[in-house]
Amino acid sequence: MRCNRTVGALLTAALSLALSWTAYAAVPGPLARPAQRSPHAENAVLVAVTSTPERLVAVGERGIVVLSDDNGATWRQAKVPVSVTLTSVQFVDAREGWIVGHGGVLLHSKDGGETWEKQFDGIELAQTLLRVAQKRLQGKEGDPEQLERQVKAAELMVADGPDKPFLDVHFVNKRTGYILGSYNLILRTDDGGQHWQPWQTHIDNPSGLHLYSMAGSGSSLYIVGEQGSVFRSQNDGADFEAVQTPYEGSYFDLVVSSDDHLLVSGLRGSTYRSSDSGAEWSKVDVPSSASITGSVQLREGGIVLVNQSGQLLLSRDKGNSFQLSPLKQLPPLAGITQSADGGLVVVGMRGVTRVSLASVVGSEQ
Repeated sequence: MRCNRTVGALLTAALSLALSWTAYAAVPGPLARPAQRSPHAENAVLVAVTSTPERLVAVGERGIVVLSDDNGATWRQAKVPVSVTLTSVQFVDAREGWIVGHGGVLLHSKDGGETWEKQFDGIELAQTLLRVAQKRLQGKEGDPEQLERQVKAAELMVADGPDKPFLDVHFVNKRTGYILGSYNLILRTDDGGQHWQPWQTHIDNPSGLHLYSMAGSGSSLYIVGEQGSVFRSQNDGADFEAVQTPYEGSYFDLVVSSDDHLLVSGLRGSTYRSSDSGAEWSKVDVPSSASITGSVQLREGGIVLVNQSGQLLLSRDKGNSFQLSPLKQLPPLAGITQSADGGLVVVGMRGVTRVSLASVVGSEQ
């Protein structure tokens, strides 16, 4: 039920827009203006898609959220209280789900995605981070110089306005979850999202690199980000240590198997695999140089990646090798999931597209 995140060309461009937020901060209308209704919302730019036991949910630009109860054959638009770009979606069960997006937005649904409420945005978030940092400094909860830097960073965040997007949401279970994004922005909840705690001090990211995607298995959690960054926690997210990888470009996508085998991929199709929780890495030859933006682990076994060239890449050997799908090339893609009937649903620059599994795996499956 986890979303297949989606950065790449779409989120790289979106992040660039978010970082030049002058006009947006001056006129914070999209944070308060509901998403406009559209008869063809499923054809808008969509950035992420996920499946629940009962439906498909896709999210994207201008606050658009679309739902399908027939495995992607038809779609309808949900009610959303903001009109910012939404970047990631996850449901913990058939009813309760979360969306994050630009402007530091966090949305919550209790009815399977039919309606959404805003829990907070970047304005409220910055003020909260400042209060927490000031309290820690006053209580001398750590190194004084580091605490002062945290206060100054929070003050700048308040002054900047809601210009820092969230890029992923990942719930480990119904109570513990994380939201993460630009400039080492990361928060954690341990009460099912009723309260969120700043978690920046729990990750070894002194340069404040952007955090793009999170996944995990058991007590192990992993985060990938810009400049070849990978962070690993082997204590249920209490702390994240930096892991060295052979690549210096950004990783946008992360696949973690039940035995802690990792597959990270991103810019220019760069893909690396580790079978020992990130201690050692081997390069995976991928038959495309386009940036990889999303993935899905198939119920039948195998992994499918999507990229900004509209290609689907299939692995039948746990990510050791990939081949191009014989499927006709699609518009630039950002995310992928598997529907209840076994088919695949992809989203991107031209909205949502259903794809049969047979058309991806070819005659060998």
